[in-house]
Amino acid sequence: MAVAVQGAPSQGSRERSPRPGLVERAKLSFSKYWYAYAMIAPVVVVLGVLVGYPLVQGVYYTLTDANSLNVGRQIGVNRIPDSYHVVGLHNYADVLWGPGSYDRFWSHFIWTIVWTALCVVLHYSIGLGLALLLNQKIRGRSFYRMLLILPWAVPTFVTVFSWRLMLADGGAVNGLLGAIGLPEPAWLSEPLAQKAAAILVNTWVGVPFMMISLLGGLQSIPAELYEASEMDGASRWQQFRYVTLPGLRTVSSTVVLLGVIWTFNQFAVIFLLFGNGAPDAQILVTWAYRLGFGQMPRDYAVSATYGVLLLSILIVFTSFYRRWLARTEQANG
Repeated sequence: MAVAVQGAPSQGSRERSPRPGLVERAKLSFSKYWYAYAMIAPVVVVLGVLVGYPLVQGVYYTLTDANSLNVGRQIGVNRIPDSYHVVGLHNYADVLWGPGSYDRFWSHFIWTIVWTALCVVLHYSIGLGLALLLNQKIRGRSFYRMLLILPWAVPTFVTVFSWRLMLADGGAVNGLLGAIGLPEPAWLSEPLAQKAAAILVNTWVGVPFMMISLLGGLQSIPAELYEASEMDGASRWQQFRYVTLPGLRTVSSTVVLLGVIWTFNQFAVIFLLFGNGAPDAQILVTWAYRLGFGQMPRDYAVSATYGVLLLSILIVFTSFYRRWLARTEQANG
């Protein structure tokens, strides 16, 4: 009986084929997914033009002393060239630690943090309360949903201008307060009242988004969990604490993050409500606009510096927030 004996593999067969390089892998990926690359190419180009180029240009301006007097411009047939100079990190040092930096930056930074925190807390708490109410089987629920989403559906400038008329001296808000014997603040002229008015209007604008998002999260929680907790003798508060809130953890983390980013950069409400006035109620983004476009000469360099600082603050916050969420999810299993 013949037995076939397999010989030892040759030296060449034992050698592994070399790993393809970066260029080869890119070619292989493109040949395999060329259709996907073709679909996302227009989006990448548009984002590069609308976001990438202005961002790079803005970062460059922060390193210069550019303003409306020394940037290049066209006057008739004559072209005036750029005459600004590179100053390095001087703008950052001046904004953060220079003379008058508290009035120019830190006071607006503190107010922006307070404004963002108060608005997001109000958005979430009121939105959650309305979502819990609309999640119940009540008569006319569809009508109430449509009614409560109207502030979100109406364009922001229409909403803010309407509130501006109602908050003016002799407007509907002070008329109502006077009718019930309460003080009538100067909402659009007194510093503290201006801040309260800004929070009031922004809360009106932002609550519907929270309400709709949290309502969707509530409807995704299985009804069996509530039935099981009720059979175990859990009260309404215990069901809310141990069933509803954990079930909303994912959607809550997302909407809170979006709410912080949107409120921190909420330009429309402050600008449309006060314009270039109300310096104490201006948040960082509207103050940056005022420096770059609301005064003469227009200080493009310092305005761009504010923009980069805003972006940096949000990136740092988002990074810590995501890490905190990851640790919380890991701790809760």
